[in-house]
Amino acid sequence: MARYRIVVTDQVFPSVETERRLLAEIDAELEVASGDRDEVLAKAEDADALLNTYFPVDADAMSRLHKCRIIARYGIGVDNIDLDAARGRDIVVTNVPDYCVEEVAAHAVAMTLSLLRRIPEGQAVLDRGGWGIADLRPIKRLSETVVGVVGLGRIGRDVAKLLGGFGARVVGHDPFVTELPGVEKVDEIDELLGMSDAVTLHCPLLPETRGLMNAERLARMPSHAVLVNTSRGPLVVLDDLLDALRQGVIRGAALDVFDLEPVDATRLKDVPGLLATPHMAFYSEAALNESQNKATQQIIKVLHGQPADYQVNAG
Repeated sequence: MARYRIVVTDQVFPSVETERRLLAEIDAELEVASGDRDEVLAKAEDADALLNTYFPVDADAMSRLHKCRIIARYGIGVDNIDLDAARGRDIVVTNVPDYCVEEVAAHAVAMTLSLLRRIPEGQAVLDRGGWGIADLRPIKRLSETVVGVVGLGRIGRDVAKLLGGFGARVVGHDPFVTELPGVEKVDEIDELLGMSDAVTLHCPLLPETRGLMNAERLARMPSHAVLVNTSRGPLVVLDDLLDALRQGVIRGAALDVFDLEPVDATRLKDVPGLLATPHMAFYSEAALNESQNKATQQIIKVLHGQPADYQVNAG
């Protein structure tokens, strides 16, 4: 019998051979759970550690974990895990905060530039047999464009740097960042919304950021402006955004994440100015490998009595 037992609560990767290989070095067996919530928790009850992606681990689930010392999430956000309940049970919770920074930043910039240059609308002109720019005016030069970045963590900073490199004027809002070279800090988000041609979101999902972009906030944006969200779906009230696009409150929006996933495609059908991708901004083969390696290494460290690199529920 192996010394440790590790359970993957929800398998989303093509393979878990990376995890299996690393864990075998500490005499740990890996089991991938499946089925409904009760079936997953039945597998997890006697596990020494969990590897987690989307499976909700709330206080009730935590009460059923009799041996668990660490829950290692593969991604960045940890809003599906009750951090207080874990702390109360001395369970370490970790994430991988730096595994897909380059990928998400690139995706956000690609979406932003696509909307500002009106590329989807240009494609639509061709699709209906048209030609020319009559239906695509106006388009600003990037050097005359203001981009608002909401959230200046790792990804937001990279987005600001990349867009600044294209010549855009970059303004930013983050209550926890006092100064950032190349970014004009704006203390009030409503002020940023009112002055920006494009707004890109890079916030964690917290009670105070859930529904951040609702009908009232969207109405504060200029009618020619566009919104990009590659961060967390519930930051945006999707129905409010779709209504704003249909009514011309703002010109465009690009979404890689949604309030409920997978998103019901019928909600997005025939919405003017909408560019959408299926939660893919995080992805590259290198990023996936990094996530699997780093999440597994957190388990190895904690089970060996070492501090985790990325604990999110300390204190």
